[in-house]
Amino acid sequence: MSNYAIFQTGGKQYRVAVGDVVKVEKLDTTGTVEFDQVLMVGDKVGTPTIAGAKVIADVLEQKRGAKVLVFKKKRRQNYRRTRGHRQYITVLKIKEIKG
Repeated sequence: MSNYAIFQTGGKQYRVAVGDVVKVEKLDTTGTVEFDQVLMVGDKVGTPTIAGAKVIADVLEQKRGAKVLVFKKKRRQNYRRTRGHRQYITVLKIKEIKG
């Protein structure tokens, strides 16, 4: 059994192991960050979270993700709109899983 955890941040859930690099919604922090909304560690499943479990990660960088194009069109109306969006993301490296 590999030691992994599922934690929640930014309204999304991520499955990580020690040493993984993961991109999450922007966090206003630098250095080290701890996540305490841990839903699962190995075979232990929380209801809904595991009390006392933590995922500790180092912040590698703050950047913006790839551009997502939004194209709107109404046929036969000469209506076309193109918009682009780049989401702010935080790149994390998982350092430790306590559970």
